[in-house]
Amino acid sequence: MKIFLDTADIEEIKIAARWGVLDGVTTNPSLYAKVGGSYDAILAQICKITSGPVSAEVIAEDVEGMLTEGRHFAKIAPNIVVKVPMSETGLEAISRFADEGIKTNCTLVFSTNQGFLAAKAGASLVSPFVGRLDDINQDGMIVIRELAEMFAIHEIQSEVLAASIRNPLHVTQAALAGAHVATIPFKILQQMVHHPLTDKGIVQFRKDWDEARKNAAK
Repeated sequence: MKIFLDTADIEEIKIAARWGVLDGVTTNPSLYAKVGGSYDAILAQICKITSGPVSAEVIAEDVEGMLTEGRHFAKIAPNIVVKVPMSETGLEAISRFADEGIKTNCTLVFSTNQGFLAAKAGASLVSPFVGRLDDINQDGMIVIRELAEMFAIHEIQSEVLAASIRNPLHVTQAALAGAHVATIPFKILQQMVHHPLTDKGIVQFRKDWDEARKNAAK
């Protein structure tokens, strides 16, 4: 399963890239609002850090507006993926982008049928929001599992991207459910690195090493 970072923070992306675990990045208007500046400039920077897919979300709600924004984003770098919300107009825009050879990420997917329609329309990535489904007492991983199985059975080329990841357990569950990608906040990526026994072991090893060297010097 590929790991995307769900952020518009350049420093976070650089750190994940240095760790060797970064396969791509997803952004959205809310994430961009946290950092400000020029959205185009931020996207261009991100695309220089990673050669993987970088999702840039359209704001327009009409088809022509989505197409105008998406075409603009696609010109920034070859690895830009246009992020389009699931809707009737969104499906039409996804289909037209596909005809133009522009890759898309269908976002705000909350059901298997929505994901299936997005794939049929030509979305490169289909993004079910597992955390938000959990918030309303539904199991978001069911959608991940059903879409992964459906795409495998019918040899659909779209990839299932687990989004709205709230904790490290979600990442494990998404991988076991067959997700092709999980996009996660940097904080959760950090949590995945650490374990109390690992941290304790590192401290103990260092303490034992220092003690051994002190004794050897006597």
